[in-house]
Amino acid sequence: MSHRLLLASLFALALIAPLPGQNTGASAKIPRTSDGHPDLQGVWTNATLTPLERPAVFKGSLTASEADAAAFEKAQQDEVAAGDGKSDSDFHRRAGSGETGGYNALFIDRGSQLARVDGVKRTSLVIDPADGRVPALTAEARERLRSMRRGGVNSAQDRPLSERCLLSFGSSSGPPMLPVLYNNNYQIVQTPDAVMILVEMIHDARIVRMNAQHDPANIKKWLGDSVGRWEGDTLVIDTINFNDQVAFRGSSKNLHVIERFKRVDANTLLYRATIDDSTTFSKSWTIEYPFTAAQGSIYEYACHEGNYSIVDILGGARKEESMKK
Repeated sequence: MSHRLLLASLFALALIAPLPGQNTGASAKIPRTSDGHPDLQGVWTNATLTPLERPAVFKGSLTASEADAAAFEKAQQDEVAAGDGKSDSDFHRRAGSGETGGYNALFIDRGSQLARVDGVKRTSLVIDPADGRVPALTAEARERLRSMRRGGVNSAQDRPLSERCLLSFGSSSGPPMLPVLYNNNYQIVQTPDAVMILVEMIHDARIVRMNAQHDPANIKKWLGDSVGRWEGDTLVIDTINFNDQVAFRGSSKNLHVIERFKRVDANTLLYRATIDDSTTFSKSWTIEYPFTAAQGSIYEYACHEGNYSIVDILGGARKEESMKK
């Protein structure tokens, strides 16, 4: 080959070869911000029928066939329908409102399907350990839980944080951000210096400082101290220093959560979170599931509006005490 032909061939290859960092294939279709990172902005929902831990019907399998998934989904929907309008049912007891009828079908918004990842439906949010179960609590954590005063009635401060409208129940606000019975919507706003995650439940707003250092350990926050960084096209958020009143499944002040957000396509974010607290769990564990694009805006969650529960609970306790005298 002559030098002239060789140079011409190299020039042609240069025209079609991707430059370093240039998007190719599927990644080229992902919306991006002006600084080149994936655009995670928008309103998203993580509503799903996939439970945190793998149910016995799916034991031993992270994924479900379409037929098995359809049967499970129908059973979940039938259970809610069977308890609709009743003061007690299997669903109410599992939701923590047995004998009160606290929930009816109108309020339930968990979606209608198991979470789908890589085209296959998942049987549990927990992907590690492989059995799909949250690791056992340590002896220290069990003792700590036994010594904790839960649900006392001496004052409003004895009541759970969600009941006082301070944090959402079920770790909807996170981290980690778990799907719950309803209000599973989130809005993400993104700049080069910060990422804001607005949680529909209790209208919590997480501010993630990008490429920053954690605050000193004596500065505690309700949602922890979150700092972010980009690893390729994945947003990684590292969170520590939770408020001492926050206890994720019995966690301690040593709770450490690392979240990863990856935009899979125009309508999907793949969310993965690893939970580590050696004083609470026998090993670290990881959850994974999709957030899907949602239409419309996030509306006000007026938690205190018409909420007389604390007044009634404390008033009832005082009445009960007076009757014992």
